[in-house]
Amino acid sequence: MIEVFERSCKKFADRPAFSNMGVTLTYAELERYSAAFAGYLQSHTDLVPGDRIAVQMPNVLQYPIAVFGALRAGLVVVNTNPLYTAREMRHQFKDCGARALVYLNIFGQKVQEVLGDTDIQFLIEARMGDMMPSAKGWLINTVVDKVKKMVPAYHLPQAISFKSALRLGRGQSIKPLQVGHDDVAVLQYTGAPPAWPRARC
Repeated sequence: MIEVFERSCKKFADRPAFSNMGVTLTYAELERYSAAFAGYLQSHTDLVPGDRIAVQMPNVLQYPIAVFGALRAGLVVVNTNPLYTAREMRHQFKDCGARALVYLNIFGQKVQEVLGDTDIQFLIEARMGDMMPSAKGWLINTVVDKVKKMVPAYHLPQAISFKSALRLGRGQSIKPLQVGHDDVAVLQYTGAPPAWPRARC
């Protein structure tokens, strides 16, 4: 999977990969940002291949960067529904054994509520405007927080910002992985009312 991703990024380097809120990410940029994120995970945490990293974000540009970066670092991605209640988040994080979480700050209050009941040690916090030009990003973050009041108060001082993670990982070489055909890449939880969501590889 990673080889296919990296080949595609080279082949289609100048082509659009993802667009959101008027900003387009090319394949070359996706490769560069995901490499920086992988570099951060490998060099600034003690996460090892096979560890679970939950990703709780809506359709923003940080999502593909985090997912491909985590995969390039050898981690197992666990998609977490942005609509989950704190109770559902707690169940999923405990069930999959997540050690890291990438989340949008609008979920910060819920993360704080459930964190103590999980094995999560590393928090990477994104904001809506992270991948926007500086002025536009500031405006979007201000509107989301101060105008629309979408960010309930919370306190997670141990979290590192998504932009800081990219900065710290920039220039770090990605350690090669020994990946087998039977290795798990993604755990996707499916809703199965009235039972708890279940993971599918």
